[in-house]
Amino acid sequence: MNEKIKVLMVDDEKQFRATTKKILNRRGFETILAASGEEAIDKLNENPDVVILDVKMHGMDGHQVLKEIKKRVPGIPVIMLTGHGALPSAEKALADGAVDYLTKPCDIDLLSAKINDAFQYNREPGIIEEKRVLGVMVTFEEYSTISEDASVKDAILKLKTSFTSIASTSRIMETGHRSILVMDNNNKNVIGSLAITDLLEMIMPAYLSAPKPSTADTIQYSPMFWAGMFSKEIKRNADTKIKDVMSPAPITIDGKASLMEAAYMMLENKVRRLAVVVSGEVVGVIREQDLFFEMERILRE
Repeated sequence: MNEKIKVLMVDDEKQFRATTKKILNRRGFETILAASGEEAIDKLNENPDVVILDVKMHGMDGHQVLKEIKKRVPGIPVIMLTGHGALPSAEKALADGAVDYLTKPCDIDLLSAKINDAFQYNREPGIIEEKRVLGVMVTFEEYSTISEDASVKDAILKLKTSFTSIASTSRIMETGHRSILVMDNNNKNVIGSLAITDLLEMIMPAYLSAPKPSTADTIQYSPMFWAGMFSKEIKRNADTKIKDVMSPAPITIDGKASLMEAAYMMLENKVRRLAVVVSGEVVGVIREQDLFFEMERILRE
């Protein structure tokens, strides 16, 4: 670190303050401590670069302190420390002007990285300005949907249409959706999704994955074993209802979330798409290819 970042650490736990200061100082930060909200406001006179502020404190709580800090030094970045599982509190802090939040106990490597990011953002906001999930998603109106009681045949035709109808639209970059959102009978709620992989799993006869007698193991290697099986299973399942073969509804992500959060959620949950929600309502879908196209756009700029 070429330049020392001055950090104001606000927490009413004495041991936490002392331990954190030692660790942060060893990592090259200059750390100022405040044991209360009132003391933190006084120490703004020492011109900290970044504030680390605990939400739950005696006297003025973190939310009250955050509002006062923003009145006095509007541009200073504030990172909130919240209790585990205190998501509503964290969301309120972000709405009130905090740049980020961490749950306690917090990983020191992550805390250090957040301090650096906050400091850099305060100096050069443009370097980490980027589109949010809402800016790259496919809108709900553009995405293919189908009723839960529709048949597999209907779904296959619908999915085929999604490939051909958008082939010439630059917005989708000539990629099909590769899945359909399954709606309830009232067409109000997304209750599942149907992807090509779901269709492939549907046509697999159960006996292929069941324990086999040793004499049956070699049958599948016979030239006749696979003959006609694909066509037969497709026709056999043509009238099956989608709700009987669909996957669960996609995991949701807030429309205001960052693209990095979307990428993390896809990797962590091993999924290729997320349902985008605003105020509890699904407004679109963000897919792995949408993130890929944004990568290409960033490099092209």
